[in-house]
Amino acid sequence: MSFEVDRGQTLGIVGESGSGKSVSASSIIQLIDAPGRVTNGEVLFEGRDLTRIGDNEVAQLRGTEIGMIFQNPASSLNPVLSIGSQMVEMIRQHQKVSSADARDMASRALLDVGIGDPQGVLSQYPFQLSGGMNQRVMIALAMLAQPDLLIADEPTSALDVTTQAEVLEQLRDVTREHQTSLILITHDIALVREYADTVVVLYAGQVCESGPVEAVIQSPEHPYTQALLESVPRADLKPGDRLLAIPGELPDPTEAPVGCPFAARCRYAMDVCSDINPPLDVVGSDRVAACHLDAVPTSKVDAS
Repeated sequence: MSFEVDRGQTLGIVGESGSGKSVSASSIIQLIDAPGRVTNGEVLFEGRDLTRIGDNEVAQLRGTEIGMIFQNPASSLNPVLSIGSQMVEMIRQHQKVSSADARDMASRALLDVGIGDPQGVLSQYPFQLSGGMNQRVMIALAMLAQPDLLIADEPTSALDVTTQAEVLEQLRDVTREHQTSLILITHDIALVREYADTVVVLYAGQVCESGPVEAVIQSPEHPYTQALLESVPRADLKPGDRLLAIPGELPDPTEAPVGCPFAARCRYAMDVCSDINPPLDVVGSDRVAACHLDAVPTSKVDAS
């Protein structure tokens, strides 16, 4: 797989659970759990290959030039330390400031993400806050050093719909204010349409297609992208209508199929799909897709 994100732009990486989204994100900042490792390729960040620099240098990049927001704030925040002590510790780890100055910086960071009583939140513990509030704290932590790149790994998956929208709006506001590049990882293609500029559709660790988000959603060039769009709840569904589900399951990553990994679940599969894994080909302006079909038949679902 290969992708890039420009300064100030938002790249969405979308795919169902097990498609490799989180592993891809962790690979960027070298947080792959052993025995996993990056075996080949390169991760270029402002001209530096992050796979070729030392652990200490990568550790310095994390929290300064590259920020990370994990999926579950409850497991990312220390439950026995107050929010204030955790934020102050992080600030002082990367900047030579006093505890009082660090606390002021933490307070301003919480204000930036829409927390109206930052001093009160700083004195509280994670279990005293709601899921949405904890995720705002995580965004504030990630943005403390005004990083050039922010990676958000399903940052709203554990939140209700209303809180999701509020948190994502705060995330969009702070990244726009600081011209921070954002990689937004999610299983929700509708969410990507709302908040991303470009999208990478991932399946079984491979890129199915990528390009400008509106172009991909309006005219998908891969059957998997089309199937994802058809499974999204829509306002035009009538009572009793069922969403179109994708049949089957993801292939076992330890027993990758010879041909196209989506072939066993694809309604348009041909004999060649089981024998040859299609390469990524250019299919339009800034768009690539990996499919043996010349064009994916028009869906019955209105993507708009």
